[in-house]
Amino acid sequence: MDFLTLIDYIGTFAFAISGIRLASAKRFDWFGAYVVGFVTAVGGGTIRDLLLDIPPFWMLQASYLVVTAAALGFVIIFGKYVIRLNNTFFIFDAIGLGLFAVVGLEKSIAHGYPMWVGLIMGTLTGAAGGVLRDTLINEVPLIFRKEIYALACVVGGIIYYLCLHLNFDSTLTQLISAGSVILVRIFAVKYHISLPNLKGEEN
Repeated sequence: MDFLTLIDYIGTFAFAISGIRLASAKRFDWFGAYVVGFVTAVGGGTIRDLLLDIPPFWMLQASYLVVTAAALGFVIIFGKYVIRLNNTFFIFDAIGLGLFAVVGLEKSIAHGYPMWVGLIMGTLTGAAGGVLRDTLINEVPLIFRKEIYALACVVGGIIYYLCLHLNFDSTLTQLISAGSVILVRIFAVKYHISLPNLKGEEN
């Protein structure tokens, strides 16, 4: 297993937990929670692959179904700890966001697309699954709120390309890029950094 595949699996596990944890808070049953976790984990990558005109990754390997099942088992076994911790969702979501942004970038590069496409695909891979998750559980998606979310993926993508330009080792580049997404997300929430709201006409 190469390092990028490991990142993909860890990201899948982290994002699946974030979805399952929220489904638990909404009192979904095990099947419903699994579906939310799976959609959260593979939603962004599925949209990315369709746009890149390649078969969705999870249709080629059953391992993503297994990883999601492992995430469900993790929440079931440690549920009383996972569900009670308010920051659990945030931590796993931030990890998944950072790792999936890198996976999206790498896949775009592997298929010969330019930098700007890689930035978009990295952002889609990281953020779109969360949009689908929030839609399924009837919440306003994080990407549409004031919090820095998708923009963190863009920052990580720019740092990724800077590392490539500086001829950093590929594994180091992946770690720095993913870490930067996670850190931007954490600092934005911790210090209440956000984009200004778009103001419409007042009635």
